[in-house]
Amino acid sequence: MSNAPSSPATRQSLQDAIDRAGSPVQLLRDAQARPTVFPVAAEFSNWRSEQHAWRDSCALLDQSHHMTDLFLRGPDAGALLEHLAVNSFANFPIDRAKQFVAVNDDGHLIGDAILAHIDDDYYDLVGHQMVIDWAQFHAETGDWDVEITRDGNSIVRPGAPALFRYELQGPAALPIMERLIGGEVPRIGFFHMARFTIAGLQVRGIRHGMAGQPGFELFGAFGDGERVLEAILEAGADHGLVRVGAKGYSTANLESGWVPSPLPAIFSGEATADYRRWLPATSAGSLGGSFASDRIEDYYLTPWDLDYGRTIAFDHDFVGRDALERLAEGAHRRKVTLEWNADDVRGVWGSLLEDGLPAKYMEMPKSRYALYQVDRVRIGDATVGQSFDCGYIANEQAYVSLATLGAEHAEVGTEVTVTWGEQPNSRKPQVEPHRQVDVRATVAPWPYVREAREQYRKS
Repeated sequence: MSNAPSSPATRQSLQDAIDRAGSPVQLLRDAQARPTVFPVAAEFSNWRSEQHAWRDSCALLDQSHHMTDLFLRGPDAGALLEHLAVNSFANFPIDRAKQFVAVNDDGHLIGDAILAHIDDDYYDLVGHQMVIDWAQFHAETGDWDVEITRDGNSIVRPGAPALFRYELQGPAALPIMERLIGGEVPRIGFFHMARFTIAGLQVRGIRHGMAGQPGFELFGAFGDGERVLEAILEAGADHGLVRVGAKGYSTANLESGWVPSPLPAIFSGEATADYRRWLPATSAGSLGGSFASDRIEDYYLTPWDLDYGRTIAFDHDFVGRDALERLAEGAHRRKVTLEWNADDVRGVWGSLLEDGLPAKYMEMPKSRYALYQVDRVRIGDATVGQSFDCGYIANEQAYVSLATLGAEHAEVGTEVTVTWGEQPNSRKPQVEPHRQVDVRATVAPWPYVREAREQYRKS
């Protein structure tokens, strides 16, 4: 079973939409989709103080509403997921989670999500819709003995979500957890799960941190969420607990170095044609940024481009394995952080107060204005890579972006230029009349924050 929004017979498919637009790039450039928003409060205090909380005390982030869950249950659930993942399943017991990475037959990235092994033959795949759609398609069209239930985010789903999810992260997360459960927190490794009793309710917790800080993700039945939230607020009152809204939450990935929505490699090629005919056109997304090519394939990425090469395990058969084996020995781009030049960023904002056509508006703290944000990175006139998510980190007082560059240009300290703004050929509602401007940037490590770089994923 599934709760897909519509039957293939009653809605336009992605392939139909591409055919009408003339090309995938044109479809995505002109997409009329509204800006993506997190369906929680924008701020509880102010996003600057809320960002400081996961560095100085403890941040409480509500993840209950903006992600999609695909629950898979049945004898073939694990086999299906293993068939779609580049990751190894050799050591994936119950109460363990992992980053789930999927590629197409050509070895190009579909996307990533978090996969939790909940019980025997029972899994929860949670994240943005790209990988969720891919897994649902294979479950529904393949010969798998598996039952699926899809729980969309609160933008598209009527009623309440199936689960609450509260993230606690920061140096005070551990003492708050100890107060919550009334004792010592079990020592569990990164992406391991444990079960706790909170406010008399059974709650599961995954150890990880979205901004690279110490943390726990607590989840359980949504109907229990209010009682658990009250208990968290009470336990954190003396430990500087700060609730974080959508604006602050959206920037956490800039500190940890995770690219949330790379463009999935689904828009061309015969191998994904059936998928495009199955996928609703409303799932296409939108493409923004200064990187401009008429070839959609120029926007595709391999796992190595985002440092997911370390997750690839050739110990099982999976979609795209043969292609990845061929690509493994080739040259790969490298993921980096780009630190944008402060004077040039000030120039973007200052252009709003000057005569003439201003630069593209730069939202704060996150400046991504399309689901797939791809800006051109160059040295001189030569394109050397692509920049994705961009925004401001109050903890570092820096404006940064996450990018992938040719390995020869990815050394820390390399000077590059990011083109900000689009060519005047987009009809997206998020794009106002503006002029393109150059922003100097310097290659920096990822994660950008040293503590996240040195401590993230440590047991």
